[in-house]
Amino acid sequence: MYYGEIKNCDIADGPGVRVTLFVSGCTNHCEGCFQPQTWDFRYGKPFTEETQEELLQMLAPGYITGLTLLGGEPMEPENQRALLPFVRRVRETVPEKTVWCYSGFTLEELLRDGSHPRCEATDELLSLIDVLVDGKFVLAQKDISLRFRGSRNQRLLDLPATLREGRIVLWEDGMGR
Repeated sequence: MYYGEIKNCDIADGPGVRVTLFVSGCTNHCEGCFQPQTWDFRYGKPFTEETQEELLQMLAPGYITGLTLLGGEPMEPENQRALLPFVRRVRETVPEKTVWCYSGFTLEELLRDGSHPRCEATDELLSLIDVLVDGKFVLAQKDISLRFRGSRNQRLLDLPATLREGRIVLWEDGMGR
């Protein structure tokens, strides 16, 4: 897997101060995408053991709320396979931090057998994510007043509650983990 950028002290992609990893590779190609260069699976730098260690160090300070995964598309199968061991390490190393993931795929697509994004890593990776911001960016539904998303069709899902209850549970600001 490659990544395009790492942001330390990001306040735009989830609550609090976050470390954000922009992975490379996306097959969604949303019109109006703010990072079309990340569609290329080889854009940026390789996601190495050193990169992972750097991210874990960035996540360590108490003022950091958590990790956000976006891109590109974190839920492309090849990216899921690379992210899963890393997110496991995040959960083991800093279990108090939240993990957010932005995906152009809906949760329903991610869970549907035979869909493009579904692979052997999907279920476990979803189980490690606190909030999934799902759905493609739709330029016709762009709304800059929305918090933590770019278009009205996108949802902020409380993923643990959604998976536990078997129904969509939206994330509400101020919720715990």
